Amino acid sequence: MIYSRVTAKAQTTIPRAVRAALALEPGDDVSYEIDGGKVILRRVDKAMDPFENPFALSTEGASEADCKAYDNL
Repeated sequence: MIYSRVTAKAQTTIPRAVRAALALEPGDDVSYEIDGGKVILRRVDKAMDPFENPFALSTEGASEADCKAYDNL
């Protein structure tokens, strides 16, 4: 198991083994997903980064019914 410590300012260093596994470089963004008692850390793909592409995670217009509704406009 890999450990790191949380500072008084709620900061932590991502351990080298984790950075290597996720191919993290300085300036990369990460996301956190809470799943019960676990937190999943992921490297953010710039194409899916809501700061770089604000519509990347939008599900509006994603269903077949939504697409048909747009076709009728």
